[in-house]
Amino acid sequence: MSTAALGAEAALPKATPQWLEQLRANPRLPMMIGASAAVAAIAALWLWSRAPDYGVLYSNLSDRDGGAIIASLQQMNIPYKFAEGGGALLVAANKVPEARLRLASQGLPKGGTVGFELMDAQKFGTSQFAEQVNYQRALEGELARSINSISAVESARVHLALPKPSLFVRDQKKPSASVVLSLHRGRSIDEGQVSAIVHLISSSVPELSAKSITVVDQAGNLLSAANAGTRGLDVSQLKYTQEIEQGYIRRIEAILQPILGAGNVHAQVAADIDFSVVENTDEKYRPNQEPGSAAIRSQQSSESGQSGGAASGVPGALTNQPPPDPVAPITTPAPAKAGTPGAPAAGQLKMSAELGSAGTSPRAGATGNSRKDVTTNYEVDRSIRHTQQGAGGIKRLSVAVVVNYRGTAGGTGKQAAQALTAAELEQIKNLARQAMGFSTERGDSLNVVNSPFAAGAADAPDLPVWRQPENIEIAKSSGKYLLLGLLALYLWLAVFRPLLRKHLQPPAATAAQAGGETGTGAQADQPAPARTQEERDQKYQADVLYAQELAAKEPAMVAMLIKHWTEKNAG
Repeated sequence: MSTAALGAEAALPKATPQWLEQLRANPRLPMMIGASAAVAAIAALWLWSRAPDYGVLYSNLSDRDGGAIIASLQQMNIPYKFAEGGGALLVAANKVPEARLRLASQGLPKGGTVGFELMDAQKFGTSQFAEQVNYQRALEGELARSINSISAVESARVHLALPKPSLFVRDQKKPSASVVLSLHRGRSIDEGQVSAIVHLISSSVPELSAKSITVVDQAGNLLSAANAGTRGLDVSQLKYTQEIEQGYIRRIEAILQPILGAGNVHAQVAADIDFSVVENTDEKYRPNQEPGSAAIRSQQSSESGQSGGAASGVPGALTNQPPPDPVAPITTPAPAKAGTPGAPAAGQLKMSAELGSAGTSPRAGATGNSRKDVTTNYEVDRSIRHTQQGAGGIKRLSVAVVVNYRGTAGGTGKQAAQALTAAELEQIKNLARQAMGFSTERGDSLNVVNSPFAAGAADAPDLPVWRQPENIEIAKSSGKYLLLGLLALYLWLAVFRPLLRKHLQPPAATAAQAGGETGTGAQADQPAPARTQEERDQKYQADVLYAQELAAKEPAMVAMLIKHWTEKNAG
């Protein structure tokens, strides 16, 4: 086809679709459609950005519990999805508490262990052995559930060895237990948590000692060995020692920093703590110190006598004779006072006086005897003292304090370091002694050293603003909304606005210019669109006249063009 034919084809008016004519007749309708599309796109982007965050509902579920939970979630119309790898079940973060409560009301998840709910389904006629086994299983399950509540523990199994009770003391055996822990990937358990698990089990089973509990992790490492040390120190005691040391460090640095400045003094304290518990009971007996001050506890006296009876003795001449005259007077010496030499012991005093004997009498011509016994018990001074010394006393403190040089302005304007004087060091030492409660009786030691600090010993500078975590989070949240705004602006400027302009603008008349001399072909010139109906009618009449003139001048070209149109429409 020649270039003239193409120019004529371009010059002829094309048929305009009806819907496009309707849009041109109502210019506001395309604007409303475009605005609605833009609002819909922005709303879709907003909803996409506000998609609910999913939280972990349960992790590491068994197949049976997972199926039951999914069925319950479908009944409750709660959307869910699985984490990567299927290790956790996720639901909307704001639905996690509600879903857990509603599933708990249904008894889900049941878990791999059973607790005391096993005792709810006891059958009639169960033997004593079966009841004991069920009780042990229930106790193991409850202990495993309690251990699973620890954050670092993924799952736990508890095995109890409960001996059969015996009536004989020599045949009684103590229970024991073993625990197998499966920890979460990338997590570890410290000695304090292991000690807590051991004491939890020992407190839950009667007569179970903490030394009879073994704790093992999933790799076969013995975790309870750290609690069986020879020193007998547990984590709480070590923590108490650290708290004592940190308390003394803060006291020393707090009293010296106002004088030396922040960062110019550092202290370290080593405390020797006595964790032994000592109980003493002393009982002392002392004699009566002052004569006559002893207190009488009890006194007993007895007196017996016999006189005026018949003559007694072996019958004979000597018996019937009167008694001879006494050689010495019958007198009783006065008792010595308590506490004087020759006095009886302080505990008991006995006085006995023989006033007569068989065949003797104080009076001449009388026959008889008399006896008097006096027993006196005195109180003895006694003192009892019971002393109990609690654990945690400080046996000795060792304190080391290092002080930086004092900065002074040099001749060049730079800071120069200068050592402290002996008087200043003595003042610092006295303040440190008062702060630590220095005691020579317990052997405390204090060492104060004045030395320049190395460069970079000061605290690290603060992070810049753009590296602070809170600012990074704010930038992320703001960038998300900024990206949505830029995307909406791009859609309006690059898609919707050109599309509206293209469909609202009427087709311009193109003038085909034959380029016979230059051989470049016809070029279409698009003038400004007509603004009124009259101008459009005039343009249409001009196109029709031009087509008629072209048909009169070039009938062969017009016939070829019509043929081409026919073949094109037929195809």
